[in-house]
Amino acid sequence: MTVLKLENVSIRYKVGNFRSIGLKETIIRKLKGSYHVTEFWADRDISFTLEQGDMLGIIGTNGAGKTTLLKAIAGIMKPSRGTIERHGSIAALLELASGFDPDLNIRQNTYLRGAMLGYTRKFMDKHYGEIIDFAELRGFEELSFKQLSTGMQSRLAFSIACLVKPDILILDEVLSVGDGAFAAKSAEKIRDILKNDTVTILVSHSLDQIRELCSKTLWLHQGRQIDFGETGPICDRYQAFLNGEISQ
Repeated sequence: MTVLKLENVSIRYKVGNFRSIGLKETIIRKLKGSYHVTEFWADRDISFTLEQGDMLGIIGTNGAGKTTLLKAIAGIMKPSRGTIERHGSIAALLELASGFDPDLNIRQNTYLRGAMLGYTRKFMDKHYGEIIDFAELRGFEELSFKQLSTGMQSRLAFSIACLVKPDILILDEVLSVGDGAFAAKSAEKIRDILKNDTVTILVSHSLDQIRELCSKTLWLHQGRQIDFGETGPICDRYQAFLNGEISQ
């Protein structure tokens, strides 16, 4: 069963100098015809299909358009062109601090983030202990979010996002934060999620991680789709590109 389908998805940003000159000056320049806007295509003509149980790795150097594409898949952004078909619920972990209040403690933030993902209070009461234990934060629950290390923040965010077992789970560089033991535990958690036919999308700079976890891989370069398909061969070509053995 097809869970996610993208057809010729393109995402365009308009870049102007509004922030530097202010609203009044912007209006004046528009009236004079001296205000200029530059179009920037973050992603162009991206197409792929994912079935139940697929895990997609997205690879590419910085600026390839990976995070922008994830935002469109999650419904945070609307494509400028093309279509995205989604079937089922989505849990997206795109920005580590997103959905957390830096001044609230761990318990309060867990319930806050849960509410934002659509979990009921009763559901959170039932699973709160499971979240805290998986995140290895038992005994730290009175600390505010801003007092947590990046690794602790990542563990909490990952634990909450994976709890609901969504139809589509999106993870942006989440598994790269934290120690090796938690990374291994997170990978095992993802394998459990995949057993429930969840489609998972992982952005990672670790090719070893992509090779180990992902059944399919999408390679982006400067906003364009270079390749999509079986993970092994694509990762081999991408490594050769990074080594300067081939060019794009």
